[in-house]
Amino acid sequence: MKPLLDVHTHTVASGHAYSTIQEMAHEAANRGLQILGITEHAPGIPGTCDPIYFRNLHIVPRQMYGVRLLLGAELNILDTKGTLDLSEYYYRKMDIRIAGVHSLCWEGGTKEENTAGVVAAIRNPWTHIISHPGDGTADLLFEPLVLASKESRTLLEINNSSLNPVRNKEAAEVNNLEILRLCKQYEVPVILSSDAHISFDIADYRFIWPLLAKTEFPESLILNDKPQAFLDYLGI
Repeated sequence: MKPLLDVHTHTVASGHAYSTIQEMAHEAANRGLQILGITEHAPGIPGTCDPIYFRNLHIVPRQMYGVRLLLGAELNILDTKGTLDLSEYYYRKMDIRIAGVHSLCWEGGTKEENTAGVVAAIRNPWTHIISHPGDGTADLLFEPLVLASKESRTLLEINNSSLNPVRNKEAAEVNNLEILRLCKQYEVPVILSSDAHISFDIADYRFIWPLLAKTEFPESLILNDKPQAFLDYLGI
């Protein structure tokens, strides 16, 4: 499979990433991508951009170097009710909205309560993708997430960065294997994401490939080489 899109990446605007929008778009073009998503961290993450950043996204061209840009945010799931930071006012300025649990701004509970919170975020009509649900930050039941994903057409992400051994996320491999097996069982598509914080990591899925092989995951359920199917699935 040749990746043609990567829709979870960050630029210097997120505060702990190291490339500009133009550098990211240029590298995406070099790698043959048709679509690049740039999803800056929402305010719950220290050091990220002010909400005015999202209000002003209209000034950025959505085509650079032959690559279509989808600009948006990686929102934070804040609690077991599925509360997201930022408001609908800002969501309307975005092309794409990802939501995920981050330890710096997550108030969790039991496994069942955590699962209910993420399911609520999945069912939120503004959410396109759930970022790194298998990274272990929140203790979760994955079958309800997969079933909610299928019902809501909100994609679950298999995140390359969280599988990188340097991140020391011990549960990530086992959790992502379970997510893949469940998505295969229920025929639910997934999205692979680099979570690149520098241009050189765009569309780098090196830690994901072995998991796809181990689960014999169907290529038909991976949207990274199907740009139009991806856009149609999410209604973008």
